Amino acid sequence: MELHIYKSADEVITGLADFFVDTVNKAIATNGECNLVLSGGTSPKHLYELLASSRYSRKIDWTKIWFFFGDERYVPFTDKDNNGLMAKQSLFDPLKIDESKIFFINTTLKPEAAAADYAKKIIAHFGKNPIQFDLILLGLGDNAHTASLFPHTPVLFEMKALMSAVFIEELKAYRITMTAPLINEAHEIVFLVYGASKATAVHQILKAEKNIAHYPAQLIEAEEGTVHWFLDEAAALQIKDIA
Repeated sequence: MELHIYKSADEVITGLADFFVDTVNKAIATNGECNLVLSGGTSPKHLYELLASSRYSRKIDWTKIWFFFGDERYVPFTDKDNNGLMAKQSLFDPLKIDESKIFFINTTLKPEAAAADYAKKIIAHFGKNPIQFDLILLGLGDNAHTASLFPHTPVLFEMKALMSAVFIEELKAYRITMTAPLINEAHEIVFLVYGASKATAVHQILKAEKNIAHYPAQLIEAEEGTVHWFLDEAAALQIKDIA
């Protein structure tokens, strides 16, 4: 695990943008392509907008990237809460990414079918190669969830499936999510977390006694790669002794 702590949220996003560029370019240099997993929510939206800006857009050969999603809300693609739509508006459209390079989660299917369909697409994409993403971006909820691995849900104990449909009782809604074993195979896993409201969750994941039912993001432990935490000082407030 590596901690990257910055004074402000803006500095966190800039620092992660630089890391993103380096990681993607290394993957392209090594393999001729990069397999990337995006996250949804407000925090990554700001990152995507920065990456699509003139400051960063020319630093990467975007045609060499395959784009996937770590999870999706079970809402239509046209819904403002759809992670795919957010990425399309903030990243794909500004950069004119070819849709053949993007793997959206199909929410026109029933939840379980959507999860199975996405797993099949992942398997087909990697073919005979190990299913191992170069970079996975993750967020962290106030309740210590990441992707759509929510507290006290069966998906936390899934050991075989790549993708899973999960009903979130408190939201009264389904989510489609990558499972922890799939995420943990990645070369680089990055948590983007900022704001004082996340300080307790960060502390729970990094310092509390292990209890994945309560703190699902504790499941994320890279098998061979590295887990990076990009934090601002407010989010890191309760972990100063390990920073």
